[in-house]
Amino acid sequence: FIDAVVGGGGLVQVPALFILFPHFAVPRVIGTNRFSSFMGTSLAAYQYSKKVVVPWKMVLLAAAGAGTLSYLGAQISSLISPQVLKPIMLVLMAMILGYTFFNKSLGQENQFRVQEKLIPLYGLGIGMAVGFYNGFVGPGTGSLLVFGFVSIIGFSFLSGSAISKSINAIADIASLVFFIGNGYVEFAVAVPMMFCNMLGSYLGSRAAILRGNGFVRIFFLLVVSALMIKFGYDILREELIRIVK
Repeated sequence: FIDAVVGGGGLVQVPALFILFPHFAVPRVIGTNRFSSFMGTSLAAYQYSKKVVVPWKMVLLAAAGAGTLSYLGAQISSLISPQVLKPIMLVLMAMILGYTFFNKSLGQENQFRVQEKLIPLYGLGIGMAVGFYNGFVGPGTGSLLVFGFVSIIGFSFLSGSAISKSINAIADIASLVFFIGNGYVEFAVAVPMMFCNMLGSYLGSRAAILRGNGFVRIFFLLVVSALMIKFGYDILREELIRIVK
């Protein structure tokens, strides 16, 4: 439900999988989560496309950029610890939260800040930047996509969420092929999760469409707040571990 409205569903599903299945290796947790969330994201993207105009040229470019840079980000994360970026992301999230909270008119309707012919290129840039973050750090990718399309290009929150879901669904195909091909999906868990995820996605996308941009904005603020708490907790825990050692 949360992911369909504004992204950030991984903040719920991934920790829950780690807690409920502590014997799962990290790739199995991520693969199982990706399988179920992909189906939910695809359903939400379809629901949005029936009610919201989706600029497919930009979506395909952004998805290609996101997928490519996500792979690069994952490669770099094997060389440089993502922990290096977390304090920066904590500050960035605080700025995003403050900017969105105090700018009441942000995302209430489409008010484009760039020339129409340049929108696909801006979308590609946003997809590449967020895709790299997704591969390097991970949490909150959908919410960052929404913020990028709302704040930089000028889409409404509803349009931004519809675009984000479409990009996520397309960009996730390559990683899903990898996880399935390498046996990292626990289907006994993933299939029931998939049906529940699709139900939540249907209800979330319907609620967003019916209640509009104000409703999506509130959820966006909640998800960004949750991201800040997560990053803050991670930084504090790592610092305490370092001190103890």
